[in-house]
Amino acid sequence: MTPATALRVIKLVHTVVWAFFAGAIVAIPYAAWLRRFGWVVALTAIVLIEVAILAFNGLRCPLTAVAARHTEDRRANFDIYLPLWLAAYNKQVFGSLFVAGMLFALVRWLSS
Repeated sequence: MTPATALRVIKLVHTVVWAFFAGAIVAIPYAAWLRRFGWVVALTAIVLIEVAILAFNGLRCPLTAVAARHTEDRRANFDIYLPLWLAAYNKQVFGSLFVAGMLFALVRWLSS
């Protein structure tokens, strides 16, 4: 496999994994709105597993290091199929959405 092909495969896998976790973050307030608090707990656990993986890897996805072996490019989106601005601010955007979703879930739970 050529380095370019390997990088495309890694970027595709990384994007699918990112979409899964981003979807979990977005689904938390939706599950809370539906008062499906078991789903909120499960989705939160999934997100916290990803947070732990990032924390133990210096706040970087392990796939970033794998992708780095196949290119000299180091732009924020060299290892994932995301717009440059989103790749650069991914943690801030989805971290804020996660916190907001958890606060919303807490309010819904306390009001039920």
